[in-house]
Amino acid sequence: MRQAGPPRTAAPGRPRRRWLRWPLGLLALLALLLLGPVGVLASGTLDLDTPWQRRSHAPTGQAPDPAAERRAVVQVYGARTVRWRGAFGIHPWVAVKRAGAARYTVWQIVGWRARHGGDALMATEVAAPDTHWYGAFPQLLAEHRGPPAEAMIDRIEAAVARYPWRHSYRLWPGPNSNTFVAWIAREVPELRLDLPPTAIGKDWLGAGRFAAPAPSGTGWQLSLLGLAGATLARDEGLELNLLGLGFGIDLDDHALRLPGIGKWPSARPPA
Repeated sequence: MRQAGPPRTAAPGRPRRRWLRWPLGLLALLALLLLGPVGVLASGTLDLDTPWQRRSHAPTGQAPDPAAERRAVVQVYGARTVRWRGAFGIHPWVAVKRAGAARYTVWQIVGWRARHGGDALMATEVAAPDTHWYGAFPQLLAEHRGPPAEAMIDRIEAAVARYPWRHSYRLWPGPNSNTFVAWIAREVPELRLDLPPTAIGKDWLGAGRFAAPAPSGTGWQLSLLGLAGATLARDEGLELNLLGLGFGIDLDDHALRLPGIGKWPSARPPA
């Protein structure tokens, strides 16, 4: 009869290696996600040399001329931020024009204005809200015209007035310019704004809030201080967020949602 031997014990170090799998897996995922921004930097599409003071602010022809379009207009734009930061994210703004108005009102958050407790919210009256953002071509993210747009404008103005973080700004993870536009979108769901994964800060809900409607108003999201979370919505599809890097699949647009890249495939903006 075979004698029972001493009980087997795990090889030294094996439990420790098991505990290391999760952090090592997260580091590997983070490295994979960073390939998107690194690829954008390597592509040469970002202007890393021209001083910001000399960059173009020319209109791009995406906003209707108020003299020709007498109806109300609501538009949301997003353009790559300045220098290396453009490999990661965009800067957005909201533009509205009431029926018969000769100019647009543009709202946006500008970070440097919040220094020393200043007001980061900037409102300007312009003839063309579709100008380059310091040389970066703006993508039109949402547009409404006519009576539906006119009905939105009062609600957009009220949402702008209620924005709670106009005296604070953090580039990452928020609150920032993308937090502001996402706030308006949640307050005015008929805007149907599908912010791309490059809108870093859109998932920042505040220190004590962990769930909210998706910015498009077609689903929901969970978020931990904008550092980790998930969005499931008809317009956004499924997007996961790790340290502000969003990735997922957008069935509505038949596209992947990729950090640094945005939606892929997508229409390429004019040069």
